[in-house]
Amino acid sequence: MRRETISIHGGFICDPATKAVAPPIYQNVAYEFESADKAAALFNLEIPGFRYSRIANPTTDILEQRIAQLEGGVAALAVASGQAALNYAFLTLADRGGSIVSTPQLYGTTHTLLAHTLKGQGIQARFAQGDRARDIAPLIDETTRAVFCESVGNPAGNVCDIEALAHVAHAHGLPLIVDNTVATPILLRPIEHGADIVVHSLTKFMGGHGVVMGGAIVDSGRFDWTSQASRFPMFCEPDESYHGLIYADRFGREAFIARARSVYQRTTGAVLAPMSAFLILQGIETVALRMERHVENAREVAHFLRGHPRVASVEYVGFPDSPYHALAAKYLGDRAPSLLTFGVAGGLEAAKAFYDALKLIKRLVNIGDTRTLCCHPASTTHRQMTPEQQIRAGVRAETIRLSVGIEHAQDIIEDLDQALSAASTPPTIASR
Repeated sequence: MRRETISIHGGFICDPATKAVAPPIYQNVAYEFESADKAAALFNLEIPGFRYSRIANPTTDILEQRIAQLEGGVAALAVASGQAALNYAFLTLADRGGSIVSTPQLYGTTHTLLAHTLKGQGIQARFAQGDRARDIAPLIDETTRAVFCESVGNPAGNVCDIEALAHVAHAHGLPLIVDNTVATPILLRPIEHGADIVVHSLTKFMGGHGVVMGGAIVDSGRFDWTSQASRFPMFCEPDESYHGLIYADRFGREAFIARARSVYQRTTGAVLAPMSAFLILQGIETVALRMERHVENAREVAHFLRGHPRVASVEYVGFPDSPYHALAAKYLGDRAPSLLTFGVAGGLEAAKAFYDALKLIKRLVNIGDTRTLCCHPASTTHRQMTPEQQIRAGVRAETIRLSVGIEHAQDIIEDLDQALSAASTPPTIASR
């Protein structure tokens, strides 16, 4: 099936009991065992099945299958948020210590996770000067456990050369982890270009309606953990908590997801609720159609902004003179993502005045909603970063991040126009 069809049918044909074609919501905690021996086999990970919804749930299982199929992977793990997905992905590889080498253009909370939270758990983050393979390679050493990037940076909008990054990672015996939240598998499938693990915030474009949080990790099944046993002994040595189970032997190509589920989902419990899984499944059914409208609207908005006298700069990979245009053409075709940034002429105060004057466009920190969403990153998502770190991430004082929604493009443009005009209007005596 092609991706548009997988979005609707992947992982589910019909309910065997009722023949209902919409995925059921299995709103339950635990599952009855046929016998003591069957229960023991489930807990020993000897057979597939359900035993407790902190580990797996039938509704969530449908979602995991659908996302794995959309990305072209062998298995997926759905969790409570995109940040939980990133945390589990990093810990599954580096929980015995090590380093993660990353591009600098990251979502602010992802930067905080790598730079501060994981540091306290013995995992060091190394941020490259740029997002090219030549920037990454010098930071890799014997302690490194993965290379990480966002396929399309949030909020920078940069497009990473996944093939080049994968080549560098694989040359050093490392997996490449790619956060594909902004592009979604509709615009880009990183696994087809060499990525080993793909991470999503399902809260964003995949869910698409701003009503549910979730995250997912997808395993390509292509990385050979046994050939890199010295770096990744957790996949190749007996796990004492499972009576000596060896993940690479028991689960083969699905070893990474099996360990993420059994070690981290099971014991720390960032669980995606069945109702949340159902809502995300509903969102995924229309993601291909929505992405078409997101892309179309973003193109019109970007051209409007570039021609406006109150706009100092626009970062949009759909422009032929963008430094990322060639990479966008390679990986995305002519479908530039709907996440873009622009600078309001006049600096910080003008940016704040523009932001405060918006009427239709929503002022909040989410992206990927049906609605057009606006954020001032320096005040919100990237506030914990130093000014130097902000600049490397693509954030300046005047930067506005725009997630272009699926409303009528002209209504979005008219709101931007009036807010930009308000930003250049001197304050009245009453408001001074």
